[in-house]
Amino acid sequence: MCEEKKHRSSDAEAHSLAVQRLKQCQRPLSTSILVLCLFLSVGYNGFRIFYVKLPFLADAQVGDSNKSPENAAGGTQAKTKWSSSSAKLSSSSLLYAVKEEQPPVIRKIRLPPLKKLESSDLPVKDSSPNTPRGVPKRGSVFKILRPGNRSRWFSGRVKEFFGDSSCKFRFFMTWISSLESFGEREFFTVESMFKSHPNACLVIVSNSLDSSGGTQLLNPFGEKGFRVIAVSPDFDYIFKNTMGEVWFNRLKKRKINPGEISLGQNLSNLLRLALLYKFGGIYMDTDFVVLKSFSGLRNVIGAQTMDLATGNWSRLNNAVMIFDEQHPLLLKFIEEFALTFNGNKWGHNGPYLVSRVVSKVSGRTGFNFTVLPPPAFYPPHSKWLAGKLLHVRMQSFAVHLWNRHSNNLKVEKGSIMDHLVSDSCVFCNSSVSAL
Repeated sequence: MCEEKKHRSSDAEAHSLAVQRLKQCQRPLSTSILVLCLFLSVGYNGFRIFYVKLPFLADAQVGDSNKSPENAAGGTQAKTKWSSSSAKLSSSSLLYAVKEEQPPVIRKIRLPPLKKLESSDLPVKDSSPNTPRGVPKRGSVFKILRPGNRSRWFSGRVKEFFGDSSCKFRFFMTWISSLESFGEREFFTVESMFKSHPNACLVIVSNSLDSSGGTQLLNPFGEKGFRVIAVSPDFDYIFKNTMGEVWFNRLKKRKINPGEISLGQNLSNLLRLALLYKFGGIYMDTDFVVLKSFSGLRNVIGAQTMDLATGNWSRLNNAVMIFDEQHPLLLKFIEEFALTFNGNKWGHNGPYLVSRVVSKVSGRTGFNFTVLPPPAFYPPHSKWLAGKLLHVRMQSFAVHLWNRHSNNLKVEKGSIMDHLVSDSCVFCNSSVSAL
């Protein structure tokens, strides 16, 4: 027994001595490895900064090119087969090479019925007079809330304008920016809309365009017989009798933090919902090329992306919406805006909002709407080949230009965009490359 204890003691001492020697040997080796890793990390970061390559999205095509978006949409979830193309990219046939971040897939879940909302349900925000860090001061942010000189006439002007029996389509756009920033791209959106809808009536809700300069800018359309009017918004009237009214009143009292995202952008998100709820019709952003008439589309919203594995949409977009007056889905959109407003997250009050609400109400009774697949309004831009021009013309009602991604890109001669613009112009004398 004593000999066994001695052997164990000697083994423990030997193990301890071996560990100490190993640590002594590893110190210089560990230091060398650490220095080597640091050099590799610095070199890799430098490579990323000074050598940037724009990635391209995988080309997506609809399996059956003979089906129009109307036929492809089956109920509230349009299921479409997709295939990838391995054709080589031709620089002369590109539209725009843009990459949209991959959104998270919105899973369909069963939720309890949505309760009727009251103004007291709105979340309480910090109403401290001290401006939070990162938020612009009152003068620069809240200037946009001031009514224009002609805002009080909004209701009467719009009702009179739409009262004309010649208005077969009611279109709305918003422009909460300066008159000078309304450029050729925005002008062409109006142009292409009238090319496909000559009997439409367009209301542009804007303070800056509701001016002598705005009248002069839009005058060429009037000379061609098209009906368009710019009207200063009366926010109180537009949001009245909705949760948007409560949200807007609290915003004016500084009980809601407008956040770092442009307040004009978020106001536009709410305006489009309230305008459609009050008047019904078609809302469209000012960065589209309209390809064909929206006739036959009713209570429609478009999917921006699809889950290739399931064929279901993974994100919707609010850049184009077509709804009847007082449609219940619009009311849910407005309620979601008021209850979950976040001025610091891009898209939270726009595309992600409509995606959240539609995910909740899909399959419930009382909501009648259709989700069109991405080719209807948001066909993928990257790796567009000349052979796909026919697909776009057949499957798309309009093409979204994605201002945030394509502002600095030029349209190449012979590209798909060049062909689409030529097909959709009214005046056909503007610089295509400037779009």
